[in-house]
Amino acid sequence: MATKKAAKKSSSKKSSGSKSASKKSSSSRKSATRKTPAKKSTSRKSTSKKSTSKKSASKKTSSKSSGRKYSPSAGKDVEREMHAMKHGKLRSGRSGKKVTNPKQAIAIGLSEARREGKKVPPKKS
Repeated sequence: MATKKAAKKSSSKKSSGSKSASKKSSSSRKSATRKTPAKKSTSRKSTSKKSTSKKSASKKTSSKSSGRKYSPSAGKDVEREMHAMKHGKLRSGRSGKKVTNPKQAIAIGLSEARREGKKVPPKKS
């Protein structure tokens, strides 16, 4: 029994010694990590300039199509459904369970807008 206690004490001393060594090395790591982001940020600025020219070219092509994806009245449908959900009045289709997820409320509003023939992109899935 005495040897086990002695072994535990010696192992705890070793681990405490290694902790102080790891603290020292972590402080040197922190200073090293501080230097590298500054270099990366300068390279990021130059790449952002390149991407802005690409964005302006894509804006030109997108201006040919109509501006809105969703009609304003479709947005009002979604707004109405969100309001009903927040007041606890919104129910799902067949089951009639209460809707508590905002994403589900948006989906219900968009599907109603599609049924009414408003301008809404088709479902992805």
